[in-house]
Amino acid sequence: MSGPNSDYDPVEVTPLRADEIARMRVEALAAIAAADSLPALKQARLEHAGDRSPLALANREIGALPPQARKEAGRRVGAARRDVAEAMVAATSALEAEAEATMLVTESVDVTLPYDRDPRGSRHPLTTLQERIADVFVAMGWEVAEGPEVEAEWLNFDALNMVPDHPARTLQDTFFLEPADAHLVLRTHTSPVQARSLLTRGLPVYVICPGRTYRTDELDATHTPVFYQVEGLAVDRGLTMGHLKGTLDHFAAAMFGAGTLTRFRPSYFPFTEPSAEVDLRCFVCRGLTPDVEHCRTCKGEGWIEWGGCGVVNPRVLVACGVDPDVYRGFAFGMGIDRTLLFRHDVHDMRDMVEGDVRFTRAFGLEV
Repeated sequence: MSGPNSDYDPVEVTPLRADEIARMRVEALAAIAAADSLPALKQARLEHAGDRSPLALANREIGALPPQARKEAGRRVGAARRDVAEAMVAATSALEAEAEATMLVTESVDVTLPYDRDPRGSRHPLTTLQERIADVFVAMGWEVAEGPEVEAEWLNFDALNMVPDHPARTLQDTFFLEPADAHLVLRTHTSPVQARSLLTRGLPVYVICPGRTYRTDELDATHTPVFYQVEGLAVDRGLTMGHLKGTLDHFAAAMFGAGTLTRFRPSYFPFTEPSAEVDLRCFVCRGLTPDVEHCRTCKGEGWIEWGGCGVVNPRVLVACGVDPDVYRGFAFGMGIDRTLLFRHDVHDMRDMVEGDVRFTRAFGLEV
């Protein structure tokens, strides 16, 4: 039996020859040194230090050598791979530091410079005006009442003395909900809250009801199918038109400034008798000639229409279970959108509903 074979060629596997290992090492170090960015360095790592790199493939060939030759070959390959790894770490640190320094220069922000953007939000002026109106009346001892926007037809019309053939009950003005036998509408005014208040609250009643209402109007500069009203109702013993006039004078002064004058013009509303239109003395020209002749706000009238009012019709009181021989009341209704137009010289109602932040931002966070 023959002894172990000690005659072998330790470099017969070509990738493990000393000159091949040296060449792979030099190429890898050159590629790392030539990388001028982190992406380029990543590509060099994949080509010269990755799982499919020449040194990694050579390392796999060590198993093909006789046992006596593996140690020397492993030492040569390991030393080369160690040198490449150390060069890679050093190059990565240098390029990362360079990239961070570049970023600090190119993306720097001078926090001492003045800024041209206001990050604060803003509330919609219709919301803040509703709250301001509520504050005015709460300060006088009134209460704020609310009601649903989808309203019973009886409360929206019948309880307010609007007979079935009244023009306001046609589809020309009112949004009716399906099915028709449900007798539901999108409320056309906040007046149904008057009836709800009389039906649910004990007398006397002093309430205002600001809220959203709906009518089948086209959207233009002076009309919108969705708008806001504030309704006021007072029912007590001995109330007169004088109390109504004093209340509206105080309301007008709170909205448009001290000294604002109001006047009543005879009118008709089915739920009040007598009824009147409320006009404001023009707060631009003050009704003075010759300024009034050229005033664009009142169009030469000297007065601006604001809303409607009157003494509560006894039929409305009876429909809500109130004895008209004992109690009397007055009511009024003003458009909050219209009030905003007057207060802030807004020329187009579409600005209020289109959601453009440039409109609301001017009003800020007023509360």
